[in-house]
Amino acid sequence: MAQIPTRTGGASQLSAQQGAAWEHQARLWLERKGLRFVAANVRERWGEIDLIMKHRHVIVFVEVRYRRSARFGGAAASVTFAKQHKLLQTARCWLARHSESFDTVDCRFDVLAFTGNQVEWIENAFSA
Repeated sequence: MAQIPTRTGGASQLSAQQGAAWEHQARLWLERKGLRFVAANVRERWGEIDLIMKHRHVIVFVEVRYRRSARFGGAAASVTFAKQHKLLQTARCWLARHSESFDTVDCRFDVLAFTGNQVEWIENAFSA
């Protein structure tokens, strides 16, 4: 599993409404890049996956992050090892509910990070 550098210092949490707005922006951005929407805000025992998209035959689990500035490392830096682990477990549960697994379908984990006015799409940011 790749380690995305983590930030130090505190940042205020987004409201649920703000988070939903950024996730919607992320969905539209990814659809313009050719991905197809599958699901949003998928909750399982381990956590939540912001977006599930499909890129050709690959299921893409997307973590959406927003930070006002890069002062504390930017949005991508906030996807810690612990968060990656939760996303992997959540995806595993979601796949099992659909009679699939990491062994039976091609999957990847992307991060779509909005830092100020910058957009960073990290394809295959980490893996199982």
